[in-house]
Parts: sequence; C-alpha cells; structure tokens
Amino acid sequence: MTASINDVARAAGVSASTVSRALRGRPGVSDEVRTQIAAVAAQLGYTASRSASSLASGRTYTIGVLVPYVGRWFFGTVLDSAEKVFSTAGYDVLLYNLGSAETRKRFFTKLPVRKRVDAVLSLLIPDDGESAALRSLGVPLATTVGGARPGFTVVGIDDRAGTESAVRHLVNLGHRRIGMISGASGPLHWTTPIERRNAYLGVLADAGIEHDPALEADGDYTVEGGERAMTALLAASRPPTAVFAQSDEMAMGALRALRRHRLKAPDDVSVVGFDDHELADVVGLTTVAQPVAEQGAEAARLLLRQLDEPDAASPGHVQMPIRLVLRETTAPPRPRGPQ
Repeated sequence: MTASINDVARAAGVSASTVSRALRGRPGVSDEVRTQIAAVAAQLGYTASRSASSLASGRTYTIGVLVPYVGRWFFGTVLDSAEKVFSTAGYDVLLYNLGSAETRKRFFTKLPVRKRVDAVLSLLIPDDGESAALRSLGVPLATTVGGARPGFTVVGIDDRAGTESAVRHLVNLGHRRIGMISGASGPLHWTTPIERRNAYLGVLADAGIEHDPALEADGDYTVEGGERAMTALLAASRPPTAVFAQSDEMAMGALRALRRHRLKAPDDVSVVGFDDHELADVVGLTTVAQPVAEQGAEAARLLLRQLDEPDAASPGHVQMPIRLVLRETTAPPRPRGPQ
C-alpha cells in the first residue's frame, strides 16, 4: 500500500502539518527535523501529492514569470536563478514570453495568469495600466528591472551610479572623445537605457566635455548590434578614443568591430561594458559588475517569503551592490592630436 502523510508523521513522531511544511520547504521546521522527516518519507516511499496540497492550502504552487526576451543573456540568467529557487521550494514556473507588442497587449487584456499562479515575477517594465492589471490579481508581485513601483517588490541596481563609475574611469584616463553604445531600441518602456544615458551625459558635463551626438549609436543590447554601432562610431569624422557600452554583449560586439577594422582595445580605442557577463573575463573586458543571477534568486526568495508571511511588510526596493572591474580593454589615449 502507498504510504500516506499520516504514516510519515507517525513514524517521525511529528504532526502531519509538520511533515507537509518540511517536505514543501516551508519555514517553521528545524533543519534536524526536516532531515529526519525526509529520511522517513524516503524509507516509506512517500511522495507529497501536489493536488492534495493545493486543495488544502488554496495555492496552485505555480509562479508566473513575464519576460520580454527568453533568449537574451540577462533575462535568461535571471530566469534560471529564480526558477531554481522556486523549484527547490516546490513551485513550478509558468513562463510568458511577451516580446512583441501584440502578444503583450493580448496578455494584459486577457490576464491568463488569473487564478493560475500564486505570485508573478515580471522581467519587463509594465506601464501604469499594465501595473494596475497585475495588482488586480491580488498576488505578490516582484521585478528585477526598473525603479520602485507601487505594489511591487523591486530587486535591482543603481544604473546611474554604475554608469558614472564607468565613464569617470575613461575621463580619469584622459579621454575626451568618449562615445556610447546604447540600447535605445530595447524592450517596451525600458528605462535602463535612459538612466545610463543621463548618467553618461552628466559625467561628460561635470568633466567639461561637450557632448557630440555623433558619438552615440544604438546597439540593441546584442553582440551584432554592438558591432554595427561601433562600426558607425569609427566612421565619424572624429571617432572616439573610448567607448562606454551599456551592456557587455554590445561591448563584445564593439571589440569584434575593432578587430575587423584591424584596430585593438585599448591601443586604439578603450572599451568598457556593463554587466560582468560570464565571458567578460575571457575577453579581458573592463566592465561594471552587477549580480544578475543573485537578483533573480533574491526576487524569487522575496516572493516566496510574501507567500509564507502574507501579513509581513513588503521590502519595497532592494538595491544590490555593483562595482567597476578593471581588465585589459581600457588605457590612456595614445597621443594623436586633439582627444
């Protein structure tokens, strides 16, 4: 006969509710008792019933995740780390890829997640109407993008401070012709390119450097886009001696463009990125490191905490640490006329 939760409880000398909390990874159970219960359950061949647990708790044990791009490194990394936290706690992920305007509009019109999920992790930035629609679900909401937002727990970084550290580094090296590869054509309502561009302009102004619009190019947050943008910057009448790329993927594309033009970083052009992509160290890229995976994991943990402690106050905005990582792609400009 199949063992029941009561069989496990009797054998372990605890209540059935304690068995349920222990096997679901819920709080209120010591590590020693949790280990004991897991061993007894394995010995008896007991497996918790998802349907029974859902009926008892009123939960679906499913988390909805909204993403603008599944295949992009940042979103994939956040999603992977968050899913691991959810899975360990016994939750499944219901993924919605809302990359096109049509798909996004259809999702927020129909809200197919209603009554199907216990919480929502949004990796896209909703407008006011979309935010209201998500709040109407009555479930915990979290995001790893954008700034503070009513009703959401936000886990993110200070984009302005990160950009300032990168551009100041180039200024302090002596560069005056500093270009920028942005992600202006990124996801809908994306504020990151705006924040980073404003910080770039602010550092130039503080250093007394006149902004040259010809030294900005859109790289679409991709390697290919970064290569196209760098090629355009090199074609300027007075090309930059240094370039800040708003993401490491665009910075890697910029490095590829330099190689194709038989130029080198930092001998001919210094390049600094943003993210600390897993390949940044491989190519020696100077960059602003942000804890991408940790942001996804922390957002997931905070959502689960809200589910377990619904009366606890929401943490609101959690800011993760960033730092400038100096590698081999930045150096003072070589003397070759006005910089």
